[in-house]
Amino acid sequence: MRKAERAAYILRRLQELYPQTPVPLDHTDPFTLLVAVLLSAQCTDERVNQVTPALFALADTPAAMAALEADQIQQIIRPCGLSPQKSRAIKRLSEILVDEHGGAVPADMEALERLPGVGHKTASVVMSQAFGVPAFPVDTHIHRLAQRWGLTSGKNVVQTERDLKRLFPRDYWNRLHLQIIFYGRQFCTARGCDGRSCEICRTCYPNRKHPKVTRKA
Repeated sequence: MRKAERAAYILRRLQELYPQTPVPLDHTDPFTLLVAVLLSAQCTDERVNQVTPALFALADTPAAMAALEADQIQQIIRPCGLSPQKSRAIKRLSEILVDEHGGAVPADMEALERLPGVGHKTASVVMSQAFGVPAFPVDTHIHRLAQRWGLTSGKNVVQTERDLKRLFPRDYWNRLHLQIIFYGRQFCTARGCDGRSCEICRTCYPNRKHPKVTRKA
């Protein structure tokens, strides 16, 4: 298969497997999604979903969150890891949202990336999942699978994102981002598949003899 053929097959198969793409992180609006995505760094979505109800019961708006002390936030989010840094970032970004954005999360990539604790991937998730703006956030699952499927050389996540955006129609980016994550978690895990085991890997590379060594994000 050529790369374009692999991309077309992958798009079609993932649409079949995952016609629905629910957002894995529980949230009610752009702000709670932003906080949840920030908390998910080096933490599972399941753990974040266990922690956020208590946090959002205490403060689910930028103004309410800004009024909390960082220590209060840290006590709740401790199970997510990196709690000192994350608690300070959540408090400070909430203050900025109140002071500079009228207490709302801006639907603007550059403005989001300027917030403490918010990198390009987090901003992309918020833009795509909260505001419906086409984006292609690349996490470790997507970075790994894109290499196994021969869609990118995987030098870094920036290149992987650029390559995937070139290969797939813009209208599919938001759904496809989640579909690849779902597939990676279910079938093409870091240890459960080495580029030769799962259905998509076998179809894309039926004659692959050796494990596919992937570069880390």
